[in-house]
Amino acid sequence: MKKSKRLCGAAAVLGVLGVLVTAGVTPSQASTDLTGSIGAPGPTALRSNPQPDRHAYPPDALPLGPSVLTETRTTTTLQPGVTLTRIVRGESDPALGWTVEVSIPGGDSSPDPDAPPTALKDKASADELAAHLKQAGFTARVEEVTTPKVADYAGGTLGWRVRVGTFDSQSAATAERARLRTAGYTGSAVFTGWDGNAEDRGPWLVDVLTIDPRRFRGGLDASYGPDLENRETTSQLANTAGATAAVNAGFFVLDPAAGAPGDPAGVGVYDGRLLSEPVNGRPGLVIHGNGRQTEIARFTWRGRVAGTDTSLSLTGVNRVPGLIRNCGGEHDIPTSLPLHDVTCTNPDELVAFTPDFGQRTPQGEGAEAVLDAHGRVVQLRSPRGGPLPAGGSSVQATGRRVAELTALAQAGHRLQISTTLLDGHGHPVKPSPTTDIVNGGPELVRDGRLHVTPATDGMVHPGDPSWYYDWVHKRNPRTLAGVDAAGRTVLVTADGRSTGALGLSITESAEVAKALGLRDAMNLDGGGSTTLVADHTVLNHPSDATGERPVGDALLILPDRN
Repeated sequence: MKKSKRLCGAAAVLGVLGVLVTAGVTPSQASTDLTGSIGAPGPTALRSNPQPDRHAYPPDALPLGPSVLTETRTTTTLQPGVTLTRIVRGESDPALGWTVEVSIPGGDSSPDPDAPPTALKDKASADELAAHLKQAGFTARVEEVTTPKVADYAGGTLGWRVRVGTFDSQSAATAERARLRTAGYTGSAVFTGWDGNAEDRGPWLVDVLTIDPRRFRGGLDASYGPDLENRETTSQLANTAGATAAVNAGFFVLDPAAGAPGDPAGVGVYDGRLLSEPVNGRPGLVIHGNGRQTEIARFTWRGRVAGTDTSLSLTGVNRVPGLIRNCGGEHDIPTSLPLHDVTCTNPDELVAFTPDFGQRTPQGEGAEAVLDAHGRVVQLRSPRGGPLPAGGSSVQATGRRVAELTALAQAGHRLQISTTLLDGHGHPVKPSPTTDIVNGGPELVRDGRLHVTPATDGMVHPGDPSWYYDWVHKRNPRTLAGVDAAGRTVLVTADGRSTGALGLSITESAEVAKALGLRDAMNLDGGGSTTLVADHTVLNHPSDATGERPVGDALLILPDRN
């Protein structure tokens, strides 16, 4: 194995961890320390500004909302070289409220009248829906949604949304949604603070773990638990390993229809071993020397299974053949490029399995060469799926690859499975046993400058602006990671999907990472996965209604065992 109770609010952090520095920020206070209070603000940011003016903020302030907002930072030392800073910025904003966002059908005037209902559509479709709603007695309005330009996406108008009513409470918005459903319309109750408007006054809740390699004597490990195919909560992974602190890590399979729940949906290197292949060219957070050095790099890979006279190319490692979460594999349908939260397919695959996958390999049509600990073929089974010998491995084939594997995998013959991680230039990467890599995306900061890459990393879905609107443009809980100019590893969580913590858009995430001094930063898995654990306690507020979400892997800060 790669090796709670919940308290609410800053007061809980103080009680559990013990305060070293507490700083309340008002316009008259100043400091320059990342983990202390922040400096005096510049000119007031007007509520009418479409985007915050970063130059108007104090040097250390988070660029969220008007520059005059109060920001409080509370810092604790968890172990030598590891600090946790809780940042609370802003206040409840009376200008924010609840509304109902109505799904827009294609409509008679739409370019695609048969398109399914979505949050955003063309203006003609939105106007048509709003007119029908008004005729039915609802207070409907049409709003244009524009999104900022980033490094690889032009931004601009995403589309138009239709909303009904303005309410002081979620219950009132939910009641209006029920009335709309009775009338034949679908939609959801949403809080306007999640829209991402720059003039919103908050509040925001951001936690920052900082690991200083000059003083850190513990370890920073990526852990997936007992096996790859099952999910555990971040707190379970942390408590099992005796971690001082932890955050959730990479994207993973959640739906059994998309593969094996818990399986990393992208690159996964643990103790120097590649156990999950990269999504073509997407970034990974690379942790060297058990946390002594961190970097962000983009990866591809190659793999082969070789017999005496011939070899075959692999298409995957430790995942269900035919299902490629987030796409990016060779000959994937519909695309070999990254496409986030989409499960691509490939009928003709050759996937290698290690004992790390689970107790049994996936079952299904095809063939499977089962190897013992010495790489000797002990069984060629069809259909595929079942247990592996102690220390053994296997290769599964589907479609046209079955005949290839059958010809190669003769009983008693030895097969050699090899996988090679490749950097962005196609050069081999050889992780050491103290190197871990977890997947994520998009990039947020590169060389100290904003560098947001949703298009490159598959977060722009062609023909589906509603997906970008929900995932990238709107505020959500986020988990971020990176390294600052001093070489410190920084792990960040931001609560969201509540009225008490608005969350961050992807562009706001990049702004926050830069404001925290990160030289390079990337987005990890977020939403309901976002979790921060310290001292055996979940310190943030995971957004799933059921509580803390089981995840695929987590980043664990371990104490010095010496």
